[in-house]
Amino acid sequence: MSIVTTALTVRSRQEALTEMGTGELDILVVGGGVTGAGIALDAASRGLRTGIVEATDWAGGTSQWSSKLVHGGLRYLYQLNFPLVAEALKERGLLLTSLAPHLVKAQPFLWPLKTPVIERSYSAIGVGMYDALAQFGGGGSSAVPHQKHYGRAGALELFPGMREDALVGAIRFYDARVDDARLVLDLVRTAAGLGALAANRAKVVEYVTEGERVVGAVVEDAETGQRVSVRARYVVNATGVWTEQTQNLVPDAARQDGLRVLASKGIHIVVPRERIRGEAGLFLRTEVSVLFVIPWDRYWVIGTTDTPWHEDVASPVATSRDIDYVLEQANSVLAEPLTRDDIIGTYAGLRPLLQPHDDDASSTKVSREHTVTEVAPGLAAIAGGKLTTYRVMAEDAVDFALTQLEGPKAAEARPSITERTPLVGAAGYPAWQSQAHRVAAEHALSPERVQHLLDRYGDELPDLLATMTARPELARPLEHAPDYLRVEIAYAVTHEGALHLEDVLCRRTRLDYEVRDRGLAALDEIGAIVADLLGWDAERLGAEQGAYRDRVEGIMAAERQPDDASAVAALHHHDTAPAA
Repeated sequence: MSIVTTALTVRSRQEALTEMGTGELDILVVGGGVTGAGIALDAASRGLRTGIVEATDWAGGTSQWSSKLVHGGLRYLYQLNFPLVAEALKERGLLLTSLAPHLVKAQPFLWPLKTPVIERSYSAIGVGMYDALAQFGGGGSSAVPHQKHYGRAGALELFPGMREDALVGAIRFYDARVDDARLVLDLVRTAAGLGALAANRAKVVEYVTEGERVVGAVVEDAETGQRVSVRARYVVNATGVWTEQTQNLVPDAARQDGLRVLASKGIHIVVPRERIRGEAGLFLRTEVSVLFVIPWDRYWVIGTTDTPWHEDVASPVATSRDIDYVLEQANSVLAEPLTRDDIIGTYAGLRPLLQPHDDDASSTKVSREHTVTEVAPGLAAIAGGKLTTYRVMAEDAVDFALTQLEGPKAAEARPSITERTPLVGAAGYPAWQSQAHRVAAEHALSPERVQHLLDRYGDELPDLLATMTARPELARPLEHAPDYLRVEIAYAVTHEGALHLEDVLCRRTRLDYEVRDRGLAALDEIGAIVADLLGWDAERLGAEQGAYRDRVEGIMAAERQPDDASAVAALHHHDTAPAA
């Protein structure tokens, strides 16, 4: 195989599939969301021969549709779940300071208070404990500022877009926000740089067994239809809401109970930044959960919901009823109510909710919100947890696999080092951040443009600048999506493994929900760049553009439906798969 690199390309993908079909892996990871990507990195960084396959695109399921927060879970304090909160706050600190500071940013939130004494008192205690746990997890220091209290006037100065009668005061506290799909990409790329074999759009269709033991999997290349038999000493199933489907590929004679997972839908709406006047986010407690109003550079992300999902797990969509609910909750505190005309995008995702077993099998490791269990000898499944604690989940999964393979001391002999392993783009980010103004001046870019690139690519900024120097046409902004440079579209293909236009519009960029037309106006320009790099002819390019247009029409039709069943029907009426 070629020299190990962090670049994900068409060639690296094909080489990974070919190499997975030769020899034997130590660990095969099934599922390329944040949990599976984290497991691949953990395993590769311990020196294990690792492969990871994903049926669609990296972060193609739940991991691209989160609230885009790295947080401790303030509401868990009211359930007295201190260990869970402390663990998540420690992980938040690691991501902010060393693992992915280019992607994860400290974010202030206001918690509006309705009563002046009682609510402020218990809320202050809760947020104070949140700060204390963050400091404890950070070894005596916190990666974010501590809480601050405001009266009504001070809170409205910080967030003038709130109704005066919606609060008597507020508490400001900090969490963090993240581009979830890019986090997954950087996890996979970092794992690849450490030797992991990574292939997206490669679906496990069968587990290979010898007797009752799983010894690998048959992987189907969705681009060619070809199948590869992959042998592995141990397989880890990290497929989220697809957990039961994928673990049930094991023959009945070998399969144990496995995990039981239910899907819960959460939706978000996106509105322009100028539509709400505020310098912080909002944390609102609702009757059933919480609602976040989260500021990004050009827009606000508002959500979420929490409703049972009984339809196709590959097709979560926002319904008219969902949108009305989020608008209602947000408008309960906003001085200038939002309407549907303000919405520039929506998205929906599914949370995998673990269902308890009747018994507590000895082969099962339960750690707070997530569970690792052996489905069959040679195959484990992991589910539950949340984006913030992906690294802990990954460590538990690899520890479990090593223990099953080599005995109770195996994990101690080869411990996880991901707590000290920065992701692609992270290590040199602070140094490049300090040079941002110099870079802007030397390359005739605005400081805002350089910051945009730094916050997406970190210390890979010089690679993009070099490409722009060599190919000046790529230094131009997209005509119909000027917040992105043409070089970013190229980089999605040359370094980030994009195989289809949908991959670029939905995950390498976020044009799918950042602009009202979901990127359709920029489709020709983006398509031309991608087609040139991937060698598409006019017919293939037309099929890719048609598939994306169908997807957009399906989502827009679904948003007009009152319930999940009719929304999915509307989506499927329009939707087509990416061209192969």
